[in-house]
Amino acid sequence: MVWVLGGLAAGAITAGLAELLAGLLTRLGWVGGEPSPVLAVGAAFIDRTPPWLKDFAISTFGTHDKTALLVGMAVVLVAACAVVGLLLRARPQLALVVLALLGVVGLAAVLTRPGAQPLDAVPTVLGVAAGLALLTGVRRALVREPVAESSGATRRSALTLVGLGVAGGALTALGGRALAAGQRTVQAARERFVVPRVARPVTVPAGAELGVPGSTPFVVPQRDFYRIDTALVVPQVDPATWRLRVHGMVDRTVEIDWETLLSKPMQEAMVTLMCVSNEVGGDLNGNAIWTGWPVRELLREAGVRPGADMVLSTSTDGFTAGTPLEALTDERNALIAIAMNREPLTPEHGFPARLVVPGLYGYVSATKWVTDLKVTRFADDEGYWTPRGWSARGPVKMSSRIDVPGGGDRIAAGTVAVAGVAWAQHTGIRAVQVRVDDGPWQAARLGADATVDAWRQWVFSWRATPGEHTLAVRAQDRTGAWQTEEEAPPAPDGSTGYHRIYVVVQ
Repeated sequence: MVWVLGGLAAGAITAGLAELLAGLLTRLGWVGGEPSPVLAVGAAFIDRTPPWLKDFAISTFGTHDKTALLVGMAVVLVAACAVVGLLLRARPQLALVVLALLGVVGLAAVLTRPGAQPLDAVPTVLGVAAGLALLTGVRRALVREPVAESSGATRRSALTLVGLGVAGGALTALGGRALAAGQRTVQAARERFVVPRVARPVTVPAGAELGVPGSTPFVVPQRDFYRIDTALVVPQVDPATWRLRVHGMVDRTVEIDWETLLSKPMQEAMVTLMCVSNEVGGDLNGNAIWTGWPVRELLREAGVRPGADMVLSTSTDGFTAGTPLEALTDERNALIAIAMNREPLTPEHGFPARLVVPGLYGYVSATKWVTDLKVTRFADDEGYWTPRGWSARGPVKMSSRIDVPGGGDRIAAGTVAVAGVAWAQHTGIRAVQVRVDDGPWQAARLGADATVDAWRQWVFSWRATPGEHTLAVRAQDRTGAWQTEEEAPPAPDGSTGYHRIYVVVQ
């Protein structure tokens, strides 16, 4: 057991020192990418995740997929360090090699992150060096003081290992505190930020919210809004250092800072956002009131050159999205958003600024922590998810969902409110119908229509009779087209099919 503890202690020192130095370098602004080997490895794993595994993670863990990844990484790291400890007893040279290889993996991940520079490697190199030195010291101490299997480590060895463990834990905590300093700065900036007034505030029309218990609210609070992105740890971007640059196929490069953005005439837009990984009936979507400056105004300042058909937006964490140029320059309310439901964006939702584009799945449009807009062509550039098998343009597909009752619910016979939401972004919903078992389609009552870019609530009064029943829903858009019944998975361009649930009426 004492040898295993030695390996774990070496791993703790390695990770702890690396995280401490990474936090300090980040705080000083001396890094270009992600200097933390732990976070860099996690981000590299996310980048290389195949679509089927991404869909599995989201469907299994939902918005907790990043937490699941971190827990999994911790388990793997602890197991690897335990193996290092076991090797230390019989094959000490191999133990050192394994620990060094773990460091090489971390170093490779750090140096391949977007914006990486040589200084980013320092935390990992020094952390591994400290771990190797500690491992060597542990080996020497235990060889000088043999350990009996029945009695455990000698007092001196035990105290040494405990001290090493405490030191590793302290270093990790200090690293976390150094990183948290950025969080405190951002939180203070959010608290000082007052959302600007707009000339024409958005109003939620009377009757848009049907008030059916259990149904998704028409406007989803920020705290309940879904979060899907590639950031393993939420970026903490200080507005004082934030910049947004427009370049590429433009007449002039334009760069704005936070104060310049806030000086622009803001507007509000009610827009439903949708993740392309949303399964039929899934909840990876939400409707909100967004405040921001139209992207088309910024592009107009830069002057888009003929031939461009795409804007490649980049996040501070290196994520990219390729958005059709027309979606950012036509009459729709594509915004550089700074507020959500008239509150400052939270870091989880992109503070200080993000893109909101109606009618497109988020993976090609809703870039959080946006810092760069490159006007280009689909033939020349592609966003993060396109080379991973997803379609390049990503228009949202019409769909509908039953929120209540829930699938598998047991309900009492009588009049039952079947309710949910339906969407056909940038086209609008005209009708929703519900079918019970193999019966005819019957019209549901729609909530008031706020805008073609927002979903609509609906409710159907069902006279439920005892037995097992299947409920299905479909929607019709304003062009008269009905939602397709053909079932398709999320990849490569969004799921389709009717949402069906099974209930038992008692």
